[in-house]
Amino acid sequence: MPNGTSPSPPKIVLASSSPRRRALLSDLRLVFAVEPAAFDEASVPVTAPEEWVKALADGKALDVARRHPEALVIGADTIVVIDGQILGKPKDQADARRMLKLLSGRTHRVFTGVSLRHLSSGRRLVEVEATDVTFGSLTDDVITRYIATGEPMDKAGAYAIQGYGATLVQSIRGCYFNVVGLPLYRLARMLAFFGVEVF
Repeated sequence: MPNGTSPSPPKIVLASSSPRRRALLSDLRLVFAVEPAAFDEASVPVTAPEEWVKALADGKALDVARRHPEALVIGADTIVVIDGQILGKPKDQADARRMLKLLSGRTHRVFTGVSLRHLSSGRRLVEVEATDVTFGSLTDDVITRYIATGEPMDKAGAYAIQGYGATLVQSIRGCYFNVVGLPLYRLARMLAFFGVEVF
């Protein structure tokens, strides 16, 4: 390597099938590939929400990193927590209704675990971001109409803050992008740890 030349940053791989995470990463103008993890989330014992979501994100990153050891792999997982109960994606419309009624008129917390792994160098960084989200009071009619849009069915906590679900949210405290699924402020600083500067 010539004197004064820095090593090139590693190739980036997003270990997620989420179109929302893909769009957020694209907004940073980074060049990256997408390869969803084939990771069994049920293999991770449920612990405290912060630790569990970090373990899920790290499991996804490691699964893909094993196939791309020279790449910088980003894994992420998002959960909604209220009353100590973890809300994942609803199983069906009845489950979505249960979640939305539970969130109605109350404040819940959204956790996103983020893991960056570069297997060939053995470098790893795993962090978690938390955001408080307060819903307005939801009538049964509003819940029924929101479920009818289909939007809640593949979202943790049965809502999407970047879609129709924005009209359910009265306020947030913390990182908005964390609720979408990828905390960009935290991610940029994690990327810098690996020599990847956003701009």
